[in-house]
Amino acid sequence: MKKYIIIAAAALFSISANAQTLQDGIKNYKYECYSQAIQILTPLAPTSTIANYYLGLSQLGSGKTAEAKATFAKYPEDIANMAGLARVSFKENNVAIGMQQAEAIAGKARKKEWEPLKYAADAITYSDGGNYQEAIDWYKKALAITDNADLHISLGDADQHILGGGGDAMNNYEGVTGKDPKNSLAFSRIGALWYAAKNYNLALESYAKAKEADPNNPLPYRDLARAYARSGKYDQALQNIEQYLKLSCKSTDDEIEYMDILFQAKHFKEAINKANELINSGVIKPRFYGILAYSEYEIQDSVNALKHVRMYIAQQDPAKIFPGDYLYYAKIMMMNHQSDSADYYFNKSLTTDTSKNKSDAYRSIAETFKSIKEWGKAGVWYNRLITEYPESQPLDYFWATVMYYYAKDYNKAAASGEKYETKYPDQPSSTYWRGRVAAAVDSEAKEGTALPFFTKWLDKIGANTDKKNDMKIAYEYMLLYYYNKEDKDNTKKYIDLINGIDPNDGLKKQIEELVKQPKGATKTPAKGKGK
Repeated sequence: MKKYIIIAAAALFSISANAQTLQDGIKNYKYECYSQAIQILTPLAPTSTIANYYLGLSQLGSGKTAEAKATFAKYPEDIANMAGLARVSFKENNVAIGMQQAEAIAGKARKKEWEPLKYAADAITYSDGGNYQEAIDWYKKALAITDNADLHISLGDADQHILGGGGDAMNNYEGVTGKDPKNSLAFSRIGALWYAAKNYNLALESYAKAKEADPNNPLPYRDLARAYARSGKYDQALQNIEQYLKLSCKSTDDEIEYMDILFQAKHFKEAINKANELINSGVIKPRFYGILAYSEYEIQDSVNALKHVRMYIAQQDPAKIFPGDYLYYAKIMMMNHQSDSADYYFNKSLTTDTSKNKSDAYRSIAETFKSIKEWGKAGVWYNRLITEYPESQPLDYFWATVMYYYAKDYNKAAASGEKYETKYPDQPSSTYWRGRVAAAVDSEAKEGTALPFFTKWLDKIGANTDKKNDMKIAYEYMLLYYYNKEDKDNTKKYIDLINGIDPNDGLKKQIEELVKQPKGATKTPAKGKGK
């Protein structure tokens, strides 16, 4: 008798353990952890139609369509697995056949049977191309028979396929969380809806609730990572994708997404390591070489950047090569001192760019030339930017003027400076740089052409400015001008002003010595800096 009790208890424990394992498998599927779900469900599938169904779904989620089809076919009379075959039909773009299969499954529902309706509706909802309104109708019929959370979540998912269905979807998800505050999946869906509506505070709040409801649910972290990445908050995206990877099954797609965010977050060395890790594992996609090349460019590894960008351009589908790719190619060519090739790809990036506003591209090209001290070419691109896009930011006007100034192309620097001051008269630097350009032309300070600009600039900034070096340059020009004009009072004034900034200033010392010469002595010209 005791032996029979032990055997019965063992059998009961085994059934309970299997039931728990099945629930774990289903949960992993719902959390999109397909590899883990497959591992759990594979030994259960031979004796459980529902385990077999979720095994097939997990295979389908992993992109293993043929395996999923074979798995579902093992139970051809079971409605769940029949619905799985309908999903395969949709996946294979046989939409008409998929709809026929779904309708046949829904038709098997008797008066109080809701499962066939749900399985049929799920086949449409989680596939592409079906009649989503029919799926919604079936969910509602099922809910009239039984009210459960899975039905509401699926109905909400179907609602989102219908134009204007977001409100109904939200009602369904909130109905679930109102009854079950531990339903992490429903909170995840609510967060995604709020994010799509650009209500980021409520989205973050919902994702936080999803994490609190089930700390092992990886989806909120993944969704947060994507949300932050799309809004340009890459550091937050990186934090969340790393937490997601701790909880997820680390699929190849997960690792690729991690690599992308590493690059976006400017963790270039780590992005290089991840790309190489994927390539070495046998997962090779052309765009991996793009990530390698652009990351290597950013860390100044010119040789490898050139090697990998060539591999990327050679292997990538031409339809997937974008203007930004050609822009990076040009920058890498510049880094390798291949200026002719760089010019070709700069222009190719612009001719393939169909956007109406190319200001970012112009600015990026200008910054590239600036970074390698090609002042004249940088000036050309900044000038093109402010000419074609007059509403450009003040800094663009500033650099157009300064780059031409550094290149000693003073006529163009003067023209850019005039545009700068006209467009942004409240920017003191616009007036200052007009003075610098005029002073460079009037290098001996005999004409005084820079005087009105420097005077105006000094009036704008006031005496308490922290731009002491700029003030000294202006004062030096004025000092030299007034010395040349033999204006003793103003000469002394600017000697004193420069003394207050730099008592050891060379020009000031030179003029101090000259003004000490006795009357009647031959006047010695002072040597100005000229710029």
